[in-house]
Amino acid sequence: MRLTPALWRALAGDAARVTRPVVYVDPRLDLTHRRVLTAASAGDLDYALTERLMDLLSRVVEQVVTGPTPMGASPAKADHALVAAARAVIGEGDPAANGLFPLAELLGVSPYRLSRAFTRELGVSLTRYRNRVRLGRALDRLEGGESSLATLAADLGFADQAHLCRTVREHLGHTPTALRRLLAEPT
Repeated sequence: MRLTPALWRALAGDAARVTRPVVYVDPRLDLTHRRVLTAASAGDLDYALTERLMDLLSRVVEQVVTGPTPMGASPAKADHALVAAARAVIGEGDPAANGLFPLAELLGVSPYRLSRAFTRELGVSLTRYRNRVRLGRALDRLEGGESSLATLAADLGFADQAHLCRTVREHLGHTPTALRRLLAEPT
């Protein structure tokens, strides 16, 4: 991810004025930074890490910029339509849904706005929602007899098999192998 002029304007606005050349790392900013590092080690670079980086950048902008910013604006009434469009793109498996930046670009909004609108509308992050959709697809495939977890991980856009297994365990409390057995049990 690069901090391009367009991304800076999306976070700080067109008329933003940097008033402090130094960022004070308070405990909240420290925690936000630590969450970026945790997301980086988890493997979901296109969503979880990107959302965490956007959060870190927004906290920095709050410190160094004066005046109104897009971040401080009240939730847009168009958030409902934006989130519905994002959910449709993710549900259809569109390639743009493979990352926060391509998805935001497809929908014509900043990654920050898309991420925040999603959380406001649904009460879960875009990353968590996307993982829910991918896990539904994983369950379908496991129930259908998918034998290769590496293939499943690659097909569903996980960084690798370990990333798939961590995400499945986090959300469902079981490994994919255990889920395969659970899904095969007679009722």
